[in-house]
Amino acid sequence: MQTTKTKYNNTKTEEVRITWRQKFMEWLRLSSELTVKLYHGYGNAQHSIIFGHVLSLRPLSRKNYRKNFLINLLALIRLFIVRPVEGAQLRLRSGKALITETTDAGGFFKFEWETEDPSAFGWQEVEVELLNAAGEVIKVGRGSVFIPHLTQYAFISDIDDTFLISHSSSLRKRLFVLFTNNPRSRRPFEGVVNHYRLLMNAQTNEAEPNPFFYVSSSEWNLYDYLVEFTRVNKLPEGVFLLNTLKVFSQMMKTGQNNHGTKFTRIVRILEAFPNQKFILLGDSSQHDPDIYASIVEHFPGKIHVVYIRDTYHANKEKVEKILAKLEKAGVQFSFFNHSADAIKHSKEIGLIE
Repeated sequence: MQTTKTKYNNTKTEEVRITWRQKFMEWLRLSSELTVKLYHGYGNAQHSIIFGHVLSLRPLSRKNYRKNFLINLLALIRLFIVRPVEGAQLRLRSGKALITETTDAGGFFKFEWETEDPSAFGWQEVEVELLNAAGEVIKVGRGSVFIPHLTQYAFISDIDDTFLISHSSSLRKRLFVLFTNNPRSRRPFEGVVNHYRLLMNAQTNEAEPNPFFYVSSSEWNLYDYLVEFTRVNKLPEGVFLLNTLKVFSQMMKTGQNNHGTKFTRIVRILEAFPNQKFILLGDSSQHDPDIYASIVEHFPGKIHVVYIRDTYHANKEKVEKILAKLEKAGVQFSFFNHSADAIKHSKEIGLIE
């Protein structure tokens, strides 16, 4: 009897300890529950792709967007309090097919499969199952894959200092903006939303919008942050392709990744849509002009226009030389200060009305 009582008390103590730990985690706006985090994927009539992370520690969705320095700082820090799970077993169902994948050392996974319905367009729902050692489903992640209509154009856009004011050329300023703002208080450049929405419907209609791909050197930690920013500002809904997830100890290096992977991510998009003409949008603060010039060289005839926002005047002469090479290759370009100039250019070349 005594043994039973002791066991009961120990169990009760453990339950109390777990409850307090859970409450403390919730107060910190963190979750230690296993999670399958899916990001928007993309596909065509033949193949689809979706990617994500398995995490055993992650931030909870933000609820408070007040303009408060401390709240914004803590919310930003939380985005980097993550614990990726290596070697997790995952399964995706596509029709009768079962496809399995395993997460890498960073908890990242990617599924590629044959598109089930070649006539399906728009956003298609996808489920990915997390399995235990016995092959049983213990968690399910839900996401969407965008399959564009057979429109003429597709758009690949950088994020920081292309449409989101970020001060990428200065680490101090970049971190200050990140730490003191939130996705609802950050601001896009004047006129950029209008330009992007016009491009979304360029030579098509609202029912069959042109696809947008947002490719950035920012980490996957900022995915929800960036999605919220685009949603609040009514930018075209699109597919994000970001860089390697960072943990808390790497937070101060946010955005300082090897930009060479950006070239690779853009190449994958181009190869997925062989029938589309692409328009590239970037800025002069980092490596967009060089990357886009390499894309033009490797994919002759594939790029219709390149737009570069002049945000870092120290690079102006260098960028102008690069763009001159694009012009010789038959690619139109606009090196602009204000989105009104980019809109004017888009009208002049007949891209938008």
